[in-house]
Amino acid sequence: MTTRRPARRQTEIAEYVVQHGTATAHELVEAFGVSLMTVHRDLDALERQGVVRKYRGGVTAQPTSVFESNVAYRLNTAQVQKQALARRARTMVEPGMSVMLDDSTSALAVVRLLEDVTPLTVATNFLPAVSLLTAMPGVQLVVLGGIYSPTHDSFGGVPCAEAVEALQTDLLLCSVSAVSSTHAYHQEQEIVLVKRAMLRAARTRVLLIDNAKLRRTALHRLAPLTDFDLVLVDDQAPAEQVAALRDQGAAVEVVPV
Repeated sequence: MTTRRPARRQTEIAEYVVQHGTATAHELVEAFGVSLMTVHRDLDALERQGVVRKYRGGVTAQPTSVFESNVAYRLNTAQVQKQALARRARTMVEPGMSVMLDDSTSALAVVRLLEDVTPLTVATNFLPAVSLLTAMPGVQLVVLGGIYSPTHDSFGGVPCAEAVEALQTDLLLCSVSAVSSTHAYHQEQEIVLVKRAMLRAARTRVLLIDNAKLRRTALHRLAPLTDFDLVLVDDQAPAEQVAALRDQGAAVEVVPV
């Protein structure tokens, strides 16, 4: 039997089902070396997250636009890559700075590394980040309110965008759903509204993308990659895709995992 942790195994099962479109429970038993009961428990958890739709004997994948916004799903994907990107982003933060973080789990990974660079002013609309930052001495926290979304566990909409526009920060650390060779994309228009406001409100703008985002598509164009001062991508990204980003003028740094 496998020794994978449940969250890690569920993420791998989700990726398997998304890649294949559909899978039977017995197929997942064989693929992951766990019991049928464990598979059903994992599938129940993934169905609650909106990743899969169960039917008798198996599951089908929900459209990616349904579940990629779900914070419970995002927290368990590409963790090693996000931690590597966060370590590099952390080197750009210095005591006394003002930093804006979006509601991405990539930016959240940076939060966990900020305790030794205070004093800081940190502005964010992401509740998991707020929870961590309130426990950090030396951090002046600016909570960007607005319309609360349980799916994202963050605030958004016009009120949030207006709160962002009242600020001017030294640094923005953010992420997106998908990246082409020229632009950053997100699947939800309301999120794009807030992220565009954040881009306007920061002097230095850094985009953190794990390699999987180079293979995805999303509906709404956020901004050209050249609008970011730096694009950080992990070293598991194909060299030809990194070259394509650079050929279009993006400032790309490949981060070792």
